[in-house]
Order: sequence, then C-alpha cells, then structure tokens
Amino acid sequence: MALTSITKTDWFYKFIGGFAFGTALVFLAQPGQARAENVVVAPAPAVDAVPSKPLETAVFAGGCFWGVEGVFSHVKGVKLVKSGYSGGPKGKQVGYDDVGTGTTGFAESVAVTYDPKVVSYGTLMRIFFSVVADPTQLNYQGPDHGTQYRSALFTMTPEQAKAASAYVAQLGKAKLWKQPIVTKVEPFKSFVTAEGYHQNFMERNPRHPYILQWDAAKLAAFKRLYPDLYVAKSAS
Repeated sequence: MALTSITKTDWFYKFIGGFAFGTALVFLAQPGQARAENVVVAPAPAVDAVPSKPLETAVFAGGCFWGVEGVFSHVKGVKLVKSGYSGGPKGKQVGYDDVGTGTTGFAESVAVTYDPKVVSYGTLMRIFFSVVADPTQLNYQGPDHGTQYRSALFTMTPEQAKAASAYVAQLGKAKLWKQPIVTKVEPFKSFVTAEGYHQNFMERNPRHPYILQWDAAKLAAFKRLYPDLYVAKSAS
C-alpha cells in the first residue's frame, strides 16, 4: 500500500509493530502477537437472537477494524462486511482522523450482513469472543489504545440486545479469561462507512506488517477452531 494513501496517524499506529527492509520484516514486539495465547473456544450462547428479516446486520467493535473485518468476511453465511465507525452520536459524519482523536465517542467497527438461516447472531458473537478480540482489554486492543479501540457489541434490535447481554454474563460466569470481561453492550446509534482504503484491507494487503503482526493469526485461529464455518472467499 502506498504511503500516500494513509494518514500520518495510520503510519504511526499501523507500522509501529515492524519495519520492512526489502522482503524481510524486523519486529519490535514478539512476532505472532495476534495472539495464540488469547484464543479461546467460547461456548455456544445459551440465548440467541431470533431473526426478523431474511438478512440481518450485526455491528462489532474489537480494536483495529482491519482484523475484525478480515475474520468475519470468511464466515459462512456472511454476505457483506464493511469497516466503519459506530458508537457516536446519530447523524454525525466522521472520518479516520476524527475518530483517531478518541474524543468522538465512535469506535472502529464492522457491520456484518448475514443470512440468519446459515449463521446466527449467537454464532457471530461466539467467533468474536473466541478469536477476534480480547474482551478483557479496556479501551484498547494490542498496540492500539483509546476509546476508539474499545470492544463492544452494538445491538440493533431488542433481540440482539437480549442475546448479547446474556452472552456476556454467560462468559463472565464461565471464567475463560483470568481478567474480567469489559466488552460493553451498547445500543446501535449509527454506522459511518470508513474510507475506501480501509475496506477489505487484510485481503488486499496480506503482507502488511500490521496484518502479519496482529491479525493473520486471528484468521488462522478461526479457520482452525471453526472449520465448518470458514469459507475461503472473502465476503468483503
């Protein structure tokens, strides 16, 4: 990806994990921190959302949206995944630089359009907590810090809200993580589609240093843990 297509903030946060020297990568942090030690096999939700439409949409925030989109775009039954910003005031238009200040209330998010006859909201949540985000990290994920990188389930219907709250409580009781879960269930307000160069980023830039350092292992873990749900062709 050309440097001219990213902001200075992008360059700092997305390249801080490594420098490219020709075809070699020298990482400042330990390689593979996308991070096998935080992968869990979350249980199936005891409560799931009853669908009301042939296609449903779910919105997730779990740190940098590149990796979140990269995993969900390979889930069977998912029709479309868009990176964007959610959690802020309804009707407000924001971009990457605005959200990057951490003052807008928005978080980097993905909107997942899916066929509930093939994959349920509960299954998407299970994937999210298993391999996408570490639910114990408050207002950060990996190297990205600030409320714009918080983990959240932005629920679009009462059914989603009920299922999400029940699942967070279920996981808390299961004690799969050493630290308490801080992922929030937040009512959906709006979704602002992110800039074009953010869309389908992992698919288009598989050798990007940030992807190699933080996100590639998430997709690999999803494929390994849930092979029946994995599809090779990206839905993004």
